[in-house]
Amino acid sequence: MDTTETVKINNNKVNVRSMTVTAMLSAIAFVLMFLDTAVPFVPNFIKLDVSELPALMASFALGPVYGVVVCLIKNLLHLFMTSTGGVGELSNFILGVAFVLPAGLIYHRKKTKKNAILGAFVGAFLMAAISFPSNLFIVYPVYYNFMPKDVIIGAYQAVAPFAEIKSIEQCLLFFNVPFTFVKGLISAIITVLIYQPLRPLLKGKN
Repeated sequence: MDTTETVKINNNKVNVRSMTVTAMLSAIAFVLMFLDTAVPFVPNFIKLDVSELPALMASFALGPVYGVVVCLIKNLLHLFMTSTGGVGELSNFILGVAFVLPAGLIYHRKKTKKNAILGAFVGAFLMAAISFPSNLFIVYPVYYNFMPKDVIIGAYQAVAPFAEIKSIEQCLLFFNVPFTFVKGLISAIITVLIYQPLRPLLKGKN
């Protein structure tokens, strides 16, 4: 067997393993979407989950594109039980990509723990920033079909009666954006803590 054939076989092994790991992480992300929980200081229709965590691990271990693929697959699977006509899944995908893509790009420039932390922080910040227009123009217009705008604003006012909340824009800026940033940080912290022990399993290296 010549060198070219050996390289092809090794590349095929890498591709098969990468696809297998991506499928596994996508399945975990899909399950994590259902393990959401309500948190204090935000209306109860806003839930906390860490389904971006497997996508972030894929972005670190395999490359940013694989992290995006995990985000895509988990939301495609969730479409079969959507209650938002796909709008919620679209928003989740956009925010997930905003999180894992820059994180993976920064980490793969130089694979150090410092860059992993920096990338995850930048990704969490971008995800939080993009959550404002995403919710304002994509998600909440769908919510208005089921719940009037003033009722939604009232739900925010109920959890923060001391704040002068009078518009959806204020609701998103004061609640959703910080919430999304914290959500991203939680996934980032967990990933940084468990990535190194799981790295050989994800990458197939000793």
